[in-house]
Amino acid sequence: MTAAHDLADLVDLSRTLGEPRRRFAILAEGNTSQRISEDHLVVKATGRSLRDASAEDFVLVSLRRLSDIVDDPEAGDADVARYFDEVEGEQGMRPSVEALLHVVCVLDAGATTVAHTHPESVNALLCSDRAGVLAGPPIFPDQVVVIGRRALLVPYSDPGVVVAREVRARLADHARQWGMPRVIYLGNHGMVALGASASHVLQLTEMADKVSRVLATTLSIGNVVPMTDESAERIDTRDDEQTRRAALARATLQQPDSY
Repeated sequence: MTAAHDLADLVDLSRTLGEPRRRFAILAEGNTSQRISEDHLVVKATGRSLRDASAEDFVLVSLRRLSDIVDDPEAGDADVARYFDEVEGEQGMRPSVEALLHVVCVLDAGATTVAHTHPESVNALLCSDRAGVLAGPPIFPDQVVVIGRRALLVPYSDPGVVVAREVRARLADHARQWGMPRVIYLGNHGMVALGASASHVLQLTEMADKVSRVLATTLSIGNVVPMTDESAERIDTRDDEQTRRAALARATLQQPDSY
């Protein structure tokens, strides 16, 4: 698999997200993925560290087969385990339990690269009674440019097939009202960045971290004063901001810092 597919950007993204100074993920937390064909996704194997990721730490899974499990109301953990046993038998590694969540983000939201991390700044809000501010109206223009006018907040759900089903249902509702989100916040858990490339995913994660830190400081001072819908729409549709957004999307992921 690693010889047939170039995973350099995915590996660089994973190692960058795992840098200790960023405080996005420690130990074997978090997972990343990349769509490589119509029916195939490479996703980090369970127990592997983002910080030390290499191409050999990713396994190939079928988008169709995992999506079918998510859609089948009779399917459960045993069905997931049977498929994961098959993958492990063929490739020597077991996919992350969140592979199903990645499949939903790729098939339903159209992402090419996905990263699920647990930034301390984000989780500080997601583990509080103020988690809703993360999915509320934006608070500053750069948030709109990078993340958009609304992120999706999903209440805590059991990792694996349960959270994948919940996200699938809520993505459809969110898309009808606000368009497809670029960031999903998982209550008491972490965040998911849905990107068109590795660099895009990193930008989304970094901006979510900044938004969370600004919100936490704001809440320590007083109440959050968000942008108005009119102001957010203006930023979202300005020609110069569209140009900046396109330039960011074309950016190349920088090599991760050495440790």
